[in-house]
Amino acid sequence: MSAPSRTAAVMRLLRDLVAYGLASGAALALDYGLLLLCRETLGLPYLVAAAIGFSAGLALVYALSIAIVFRDRRSVRPASEFSVFCAIGLAGLLLTEALMYFFVGRHGFDPAFAKIPTAGVVFLFNFAARRALLFSAPTPREKAAA
Repeated sequence: MSAPSRTAAVMRLLRDLVAYGLASGAALALDYGLLLLCRETLGLPYLVAAAIGFSAGLALVYALSIAIVFRDRRSVRPASEFSVFCAIGLAGLLLTEALMYFFVGRHGFDPAFAKIPTAGVVFLFNFAARRALLFSAPTPREKAAA
C-alpha cells in the first residue's frame, strides 16, 4: 500500500471512529438514561435495567450507523447485515453485563459509576467488530465472488 493510500485509509478510519463515537454518544445517552430510569424510578434490578438501556442504544446506533456513519458496507442483504450487527451487539451486551457484575456485584460500585468504564470498553469492542465485519470495503476476493 502506497503512502497516500495508507494516509487515506487512516483518515477514513479516523472519520469512521469520530462519527461512530458521536452516534455511540447518542446511543449511550439513551442507554444511560434508561438505566437510571429503570433502576431509580421503576426499581428494576441493575442487570435488567442495563439490558434494557443497552438494547435501546443498540437500535439507535444501528440506525445511525447505516444512515450517517459508515460509507462502506460488506453485505448487500439488510437482513444479514442486521443479524451480524445484532450478534455483535449481543456480544457487547454480554460484555456489558459481565463488566457491570464485576464492578457492581463484586466490587460494590454504584451502577451509575460502573457504567462509565463499561461503556468505554464496549464502545471499542463494538466499533472494531462492526467496522471489520460489516462496514469496511469488500476485499478484492469478495468483490470478485459477488
